[in-house]
Amino acid sequence: MKQIPNEAIAVAFFACALAAVLVPRVAAAGERPSYPPTRTVDAKDVLHGVTVPDPYRWLEDASSPEVKAWMAAQDDLARKELGRLPGREKLLARLKELAYVDSVSAPVKRGNRYFLVRRHATKEKSVVSWKDGKDGEEKVLFDPNGWSKDGSVGLGDWQPSWDGSKVAYQVKENNSDEAKLRVIEVATGKVSEVDAIAGGKYASASWTPDGSGFYYTWLPTDPKIPASERPGFQEVRFHRLGEDPAKDRVVHARLGDPTAFLAASLSKDGRWLVLTVQHGWSSTDVYFRDLADPKAADRWTPLVVGTEAHWSVEAFRDRFYVVTDDGAPQGRVYEVDPARPARKGWREIVPERGDATIAGASVLGGRLALNYLKNASSLLEVRELDGTLVREVKLPGLGTVGGPLGLVDDDEAYFTFESYTAPREVYATSMKTGKLDLFARLKVPVDPSPYVVEQVFFPSKDGTKLSMFLVHRKDLARDGKSRCILYGYGGFQVSETPYFSALLYPWLEAGGVWASVNLRGGGEYGEAWHRGGMLLKKQNTFDDFLAAARWLSAEKVTSPDRLAIYGGSNGGLLVGAAMTQEPKDFSAVLCAVPLLDMVRYHLFGSGRTWISEYGSADDPKQFPALLAYSPYHAVKKGTAYPATLLLSADSDDRVDPMHARKFAAALQAASTGGPVLLRIERNAGHGGADMLKSAVESRADEYAFALSETSLRP
Repeated sequence: MKQIPNEAIAVAFFACALAAVLVPRVAAAGERPSYPPTRTVDAKDVLHGVTVPDPYRWLEDASSPEVKAWMAAQDDLARKELGRLPGREKLLARLKELAYVDSVSAPVKRGNRYFLVRRHATKEKSVVSWKDGKDGEEKVLFDPNGWSKDGSVGLGDWQPSWDGSKVAYQVKENNSDEAKLRVIEVATGKVSEVDAIAGGKYASASWTPDGSGFYYTWLPTDPKIPASERPGFQEVRFHRLGEDPAKDRVVHARLGDPTAFLAASLSKDGRWLVLTVQHGWSSTDVYFRDLADPKAADRWTPLVVGTEAHWSVEAFRDRFYVVTDDGAPQGRVYEVDPARPARKGWREIVPERGDATIAGASVLGGRLALNYLKNASSLLEVRELDGTLVREVKLPGLGTVGGPLGLVDDDEAYFTFESYTAPREVYATSMKTGKLDLFARLKVPVDPSPYVVEQVFFPSKDGTKLSMFLVHRKDLARDGKSRCILYGYGGFQVSETPYFSALLYPWLEAGGVWASVNLRGGGEYGEAWHRGGMLLKKQNTFDDFLAAARWLSAEKVTSPDRLAIYGGSNGGLLVGAAMTQEPKDFSAVLCAVPLLDMVRYHLFGSGRTWISEYGSADDPKQFPALLAYSPYHAVKKGTAYPATLLLSADSDDRVDPMHARKFAAALQAASTGGPVLLRIERNAGHGGADMLKSAVESRADEYAFALSETSLRP
C-alpha cells in the first residue's frame, strides 16, 4: 500500500526515537528484580523407579488463597517492571495505530444471505453482520462488545443454517474454551430462550437442510468430573429447535476415552451423516449413516477404522471425497461409492505429489478445490470431481491462502491471500470460469516496501533439511548486530506459513528481524514431518529450533546477545526446552500460555487429548524421554538463564496456567541470569482476552522486553 509522505516521516521518526531511548537500558539489561517470596514443599513422585521432585506442586491449586495472592504479586511485579521499560509507551502508541483499523472477512453464503466478520477501528471486538444478497443493506447480527462491561464474554464458533434464517453460536465466559450454545433468528435478531445448550465446548452445529435442527458434540458440565477426564464423556447429539436440550437424542454415545474427539457432519442435502473419531492428532476413524435409507438410518457403517492415518470426508450427491495421508504422507484424494465402502472399491483421483502437501480440500461448485503447501507456501488448484486438473490459481506470490470457502453446489467461492509484506486480500472466484475479483483488501498504516521476505534452507543436527522465513529491511547489514525474534511451534500438524500481521511492524521498524522456522512436528511437509517431531522423537523439534538459532548467528543475521525466542502453547514448550538445554544461545525468551511440566501435564486441562502427540509419564517407555526434556524439571540452580517473560491467562482451560506458575518459581529461584517475569492476563483464555487493547498492551510488553534484553552488553 502506498503511504503518504507525512506518515513515512512519522515512521522514520518513531524508529529513531525508539533506538535513542533504548540506549540507557544497555547497562541495566539482565538485572533481576526482587521477586515475591515463594516457598517450596517436599513433594515428589516415584515413577518407574525414578524419584521426581516437585518442590512447587502447591502452585498447581489456583483456587488456593495463597496461590491467588502469589499470582497477584507476580503479575503486579511483572506489570511494574514492564511498564517502566524505555520505549514501551512509544511501542504501545504505534501498536494502537496499527491495530485499530477496519477490516472484513471472506463472506459466508447461506441461501441468499451473506455473513461477514467486520473489525471496526472504533471497537475492541469483531462484529458479525449479514445482508440479503450481495448488494443488500448490511445489518449487525452479533456485537460482542456489548455482551459484558469488562469484555469477558466473547463469541466463539458460529454456524448459519443452510437457508441463512438462523445461526447457532457459542458464548464464552472469560474467553475460555468452555461455551454455551445459543440460537438466533437472523431477520429479527431474537435469541431463543429454549435453545440454550450448556456443555458446548466442542460444539459446532451441523444443520439439517430445512433448518429444523442440528447435530453437535456435547460435554457434561458436572464439576465432579475431573477436567482431564471430561473429554471422554463427549456425545454426539441431535437438537430439534424449540425442544428441551436435556431431551436431545444421543446419536453416538460417549467413548470413555479422554484422548479422543467425536464430531458429526451432515451433508447439505441431508442424506449423509459422517462421524469422525479423532484419536488425538495421530489417527482418525470414520463412520457414516445413509439417512435416506430407513434400514440404515440408525446404523453406523464403518468407512475406515483402525489405521495409523488421518482421514477427512466430504459427501456430495452419491459419492464421498476422501483425503488421507495413509500410504501417502503428503496426501491424496479418493472417490468412494458409499454403497460399496470396502477399501478395495475406492478410486484414487488425486495422487500424492512429491513436491507439495495437501493442506485442505473441499467440494465447491461441483469441483474440487485443493489447497497445497509447497515449501510452506500456498498453491491452489481446481480439479474436476474425477481428479482432472482444470487450473492452478495464480497467486500474488509467496504467501498463505485461506479457504476457499463456498458451497458444494454453488459456483461462487471466496479465498484470502496474505504474506508478511502483503496485507490480507479477499478474492471472489468462479469455480466454473476461474474469474477472480478482489472483494476486499486490508488497509493498514504501514509501508511494507522497505522490507523483504526471504526463505532460507539449512541442516538440523541430524542433517534434516529445514526451512525458515526471514522478514527484515532490504538493507539489512549482516554484521551480527541486528536484534532478532525467532518464532516456532513444531507440533500437532500445525503449519507455519507467511501471514500478515500489522503488529509485527513496530519490531521491523525498530530495525528488528523476524524469523519463523518450520520444525518437525508441524504439518508443512506432510505426516512424516509431523511424526518426526512427536512422541519419542520430540527432541528433534528442539534440535531443529536450536539449529535455526545457530544458523542465524553463524550467518550474522544476529548473535546470541541480540536474539530473542518466542513461542506459545506447544511453542511455549519449545522455547522452554530450548532455553533450558542451551541457555547461552539466546538473550531473551517470550513464553506464552505454555506447557512446561511434561511429567504431570496429562493430569490437567485438556492434557489427556495430547497423549498421542507427547506420550505419557505413565508409560515406562515414554517417561524417560518426557523427563529428559521437561523444562520445569530441567531447571538447574546457579545457571545463567536468558531473561524470561512468561505470559499466562487466568482462565486458560486448555493449557493449565500451573505450568507457567511452577516454571516461573523454579527459574526465579535458580537463575543467575536475566529477570524472570510472570504476566497474567485477566478474563482471558488460551487464545487471549479477545480485545484489541489487551492484544496491543501484551505485544507492547513483549517487544519492550525483547528490545531491552537484546541490547549489546558491555
